[in-house]
Amino acid sequence: MSQRIGTPCVGVCSTTVGDTVCRGCQRHLDEIRDWLGYDEAERRRRIDELDALRVAVAARFLAVSDEVLLETQLVRHRIRVRPEQPPLSRAVELLRVGRERIQELSRYGLVRQGDGLDLTPARLFACLNEALGQAARARVDHSLTDSQYSG
Repeated sequence: MSQRIGTPCVGVCSTTVGDTVCRGCQRHLDEIRDWLGYDEAERRRRIDELDALRVAVAARFLAVSDEVLLETQLVRHRIRVRPEQPPLSRAVELLRVGRERIQELSRYGLVRQGDGLDLTPARLFACLNEALGQAARARVDHSLTDSQYSG
């Protein structure tokens, strides 16, 4: 039996305010529009691609030190994540929701690293979110370039 592939939507769609790449889920406007038309394999491929993008970018700023503690905080704060979503991708959601309330990242199973070492949680998320936006736009630009040369 196949499992229905959900959507990477996190309920913060910035495409409604003119962005071509959503700041919440990092999908291009066309991807959001066409999502229901994709078959399960294509949805899975795109979700995996988005998770990999989030993990790669987030790893520049932080690491998960305790997956159980991270999961406990996600449940406690009722933050919706997909069951197969990687821990570092989940951490992005935790910061998105709690960046102003979180004081000690260690209480959430997270540690700063690299570009995030001297940043408050709010500033860390702002920098991470900006880097995610740049990476997502580059992903879309790369996909558009590939499709131009494959047709």
